[in-house]
Amino acid sequence: MGVEALWPENSAPPLRHAEGDFDRNLWDRALLLDETGRVLIDKGRARTALVGQPYTAGNLDLSFPLRVNGTQVGTLVVQTQRTPTSPPFFFLGLAAPVVVISFFTGVLTLLIGLLLMRRVVTPLADVIAAAHSVAAGDLSTRVQVRGPGDLRSLSDSFNRMASALEGSDRERRDLLADIAHELRTPLTVIRGRLEGIVDGVYSADEAHVAPVLEETYVLERLVEDLRLLTLAESRQLHFDRQLIDLGELAERAADLFGAEAEEKSIHLSVRVDADAPTVVADPQRVGQVIGNLLSNALRYGPQDGEVAINVRRADSSGRVALAVRDNGPGVPEADLPKLFDRFWRGEKSRGRAAGGAGLGLAIARQLIEAQGGAIAAANLPGGGLEISFVL
Repeated sequence: MGVEALWPENSAPPLRHAEGDFDRNLWDRALLLDETGRVLIDKGRARTALVGQPYTAGNLDLSFPLRVNGTQVGTLVVQTQRTPTSPPFFFLGLAAPVVVISFFTGVLTLLIGLLLMRRVVTPLADVIAAAHSVAAGDLSTRVQVRGPGDLRSLSDSFNRMASALEGSDRERRDLLADIAHELRTPLTVIRGRLEGIVDGVYSADEAHVAPVLEETYVLERLVEDLRLLTLAESRQLHFDRQLIDLGELAERAADLFGAEAEEKSIHLSVRVDADAPTVVADPQRVGQVIGNLLSNALRYGPQDGEVAINVRRADSSGRVALAVRDNGPGVPEADLPKLFDRFWRGEKSRGRAAGGAGLGLAIARQLIEAQGGAIAAANLPGGGLEISFVL
């Protein structure tokens, strides 16, 4: 007789803890085997698929041999984990950690994606959209500078590029308007005179033809100044560089403008320091700059005024400064940076004979800077304006 005779069929032996409480969960994990290892009781039931079948204990199962008078009559097996006989619970136990890990990984990925979108994708999309706007002609488009360092640098560079493009476009429009304005007046005078001669209002004599010829000279000078300015700005102007003495060029320019100075009773003087060295430059272009500066000084200087040219050593590195100063009304401080702009005239009401076309100082700046020099303007403490350049 084996262990099966210890209790009636289908009855569940009361497994108890030390405290004496019945542990039904423990019995649901227990199997009773006979002396041959076959299943007699499967989790408290005598009629299951495992009953009568050999059972091999798992690595984690707990086995307790049952002996009577020293002879083993059976084995009590307690399973410490669920067996493949409960597949839903088995797969649920495997899936639960995967689901939890996947959930937190998904949340983390979403947070990282939102952070990257805010810090990288969105600023980059703003720059791309702004670039499309600029390409479509809206040069006032700017982007907000934000994001990581590289994107901030890109946004700042884009804004500076857009500002430069907007400024160039504005200068182009202003230049076309200024050229049209400068050409309109002499063309109007020429057309009016010639129509009057053709209609018989004016006779075709020297008195009526001479003004027409004078306006053609104005047009010629304007076109030549524009050509020279364009070549200088594009660095396509040829310079014949050689050693020159700025003092000699200043004396020569003073002689050329001496008659004009006498007409306005302006005292024209030249002072050259003895230690002023020679410089390497194009004598023709530098002489043209000195002539422009003298012309402006004589044009705006008062009757019986003074215009002085001073040539001196600028520093110990061999640079030489030439300054042309007058005792005229000077220029408002706010207008000093505009002196070298194309077609700028301090008093818009001046006629062309008095104010010129506004290209002389713009040409002077381009000619000096193209030779590695610098030019500047400043009001004198006692009144008047000084324009100087360094070579």
